[in-house]
Amino acid sequence: MSLYAKLQQRAAERKPVRIGLIGAGKFGTMYLAQLPRIPGVHLVGIADLAPDAARRNLARVGWAPERAQAASLDEAIKLGTTHVGDDWTALVRHPAIDVIVECTGHPIAAVDHCLEASRNGKHVVIAFGDQPALICDLVDWARTCGFPVVAAGRGHKWLPHFCESTPETVWGYYGLTPEQAARGGLNPKMFNSFLDGSKPAIELTAVSNATGLAVPSDGLRYPPASIDQIPLVTRPRGEGGVLERKGMVEVISSLDADGREIPYNIRMGVWVTVEGETEYIRNCFEEYNAHTDTSGRYFTLYK
Repeated sequence: MSLYAKLQQRAAERKPVRIGLIGAGKFGTMYLAQLPRIPGVHLVGIADLAPDAARRNLARVGWAPERAQAASLDEAIKLGTTHVGDDWTALVRHPAIDVIVECTGHPIAAVDHCLEASRNGKHVVIAFGDQPALICDLVDWARTCGFPVVAAGRGHKWLPHFCESTPETVWGYYGLTPEQAARGGLNPKMFNSFLDGSKPAIELTAVSNATGLAVPSDGLRYPPASIDQIPLVTRPRGEGGVLERKGMVEVISSLDADGREIPYNIRMGVWVTVEGETEYIRNCFEEYNAHTDTSGRYFTLYK
């Protein structure tokens, strides 16, 4: 049974998955925008350092005010509504809440939230859907299928001079006006860390720690490539690629060195390159038109 079918069943049985959300900033608000459209879930409570700002974000995405005016978590459970407050400990310790969604964007605080949620027997949603967790998922798929992982990583819009960007200039690189950024509540410091390569580097450090894949000794190279070219560049240098050796993380740039956008790029996606160790498997790659390098040995799967 699919996840969606299970949620539909929960809705039909009036036994929704009870959710607690920590953090109602930009990412949390995107979740809130979709939540009314998801069957079989009940957002019992929101914990945010600024409850009034959380309520404004609820209004921004179309929530009727009465849906989030429960005076307590218990009242929210009884009425099927939502409580908004600033006490995250009450949220993670409430016995009726099944799942905690951690959306603060503050790593140090998030660790405390997740540890306390785990101590109280809660499922925690914190990473899946973002690139690092999806990369780890692809790596796990490959290893479970018996493939050696040659490289894994994500795409990114990157050029060396992007490191010169500041929060004051960042929106121009994204093709956004300051007014558009303000409308979306976008954080210029955060988006500048995306642009200059800081965040992809941190993310792939996390992937390395989680998977055991090695990091480049001289830093990420951000080789430019289309999706079709990924298996060509993510192979060892001795075979024409950019890797020091097999089993590494890397980021693929969606821009050529001259700044032109590469057609069919993987800017927003993730990928894993594996090796076909036997002639039979390499023949299968060829027969099914898999994304391989010219030798047919290295195959890239992507999302």
